[in-house]
Amino acid sequence: MAQENSDNMQVVMGIIMQAGNAKAAAMQAIQAAKKGDFDKADEFIKQANEGLVNAHNVQTDMLTQEAQGNHVKVDLYMVHAQDHLMTAITFIDLAKEVVAVYKKWLKNNDCGSKILKSCSNSTKKN
Repeated sequence: MAQENSDNMQVVMGIIMQAGNAKAAAMQAIQAAKKGDFDKADEFIKQANEGLVNAHNVQTDMLTQEAQGNHVKVDLYMVHAQDHLMTAITFIDLAKEVVAVYKKWLKNNDCGSKILKSCSNSTKKN
């Protein structure tokens, strides 16, 4: 029983860690786009997606175990991990949209780069 709890906690922590890393990379993508560095923003989105895939794979393994008749313990920790995963999924989806908006805005707005530099300078002061 103790080994089962330990294994379950490792799964939970794996999901939380991967989801957290994915969400952090998505936030970095937004910050890079805000500065007009779209290559870096795209790289951070790629990292976010990779973290999300890793977390989702852990979740899929659990679902497979359950489908095979091996009951997976669902406790508050597991619910918390699933919450982190769903939050990361939503955040990454929104980050992709924010990066796309910055790209489109800069492309269609001659003064966009000047405004971005101004925004970048004002965030450094805060």
